[in-house]
Amino acid sequence: MTGFKNMLHNEFTELPFQLTFLGMIFILGICIGSFLNVVIIRLPRGESLIKRSSHCMTCGTKIRPIDMIPVFSWLFLRGKCHSCGEKISPRYPIVEALNGALYVLTFWVLDINAEAIITCIIMSLLVVVGFMDWDTMEINEIILTVILLLAVPLALFTSEITIINRIIGAFVISVPFFLIGEISRPIIRKKFGEDFRAIELGDTLLMLTAGAVLGTKAVIVSTLIGIVAAALGGVINKMVSGESKFAFGPFLAIGIAIGLLWGNEIADWYIGFLKNPLQ
Repeated sequence: MTGFKNMLHNEFTELPFQLTFLGMIFILGICIGSFLNVVIIRLPRGESLIKRSSHCMTCGTKIRPIDMIPVFSWLFLRGKCHSCGEKISPRYPIVEALNGALYVLTFWVLDINAEAIITCIIMSLLVVVGFMDWDTMEINEIILTVILLLAVPLALFTSEITIINRIIGAFVISVPFFLIGEISRPIIRKKFGEDFRAIELGDTLLMLTAGAVLGTKAVIVSTLIGIVAAALGGVINKMVSGESKFAFGPFLAIGIAIGLLWGNEIADWYIGFLKNPLQ
């Protein structure tokens, strides 16, 4: 879906406008990314997202407003609490900067339109899914529900993907994932004495919601990218920590993010390549 007269990529659109607009989008993205850090930490603990002020996780001191500027405050403080001097995880500015970068990339690819706005919201939710799953090995159902609901307005603004295609997309990956999980569970329990699935239910539900958002072709592309990323991540994780078990959700989220921007194009390119490999 193109933007209103392709505002960002129109031949009459000047570079200063592009830089100013994308700069504002980045600032908005990192500010929202700051809130995402709160969600990632507090939601699994069942804590309120708005009632308690942000505070140092070590000494409990309330964080000053000047120390809450996304990305930049962490740099100015050199990654340390102003009160106790304890190190602050670099993941906070990483989440903020990542969200800002995803917003910029989304608007650059999709242009200025409703689809880009909805996609940015989904990108933020994927950031939460990825980091929360990495921390807890669980994917929050509330976040998945919001993503699924966003498929409705997205469908209204993207006529390229039909409702039937979205319904098929919701099940084309999630059903195989569910079956793999069900079949693997008793095998793993018998062999290792642990009660878990090769593909957890949270990952299955994530791909169900992703399929409704992306449609059939893009969700297949996203899954393949996620599996390849997980394979590489698993090797690295094994080398660094010696652990074989790791969260699948972050890698699926990477695949979904790519699918949101280029999933159908990648699928069409690959299908065209198979039909005419020499061209």
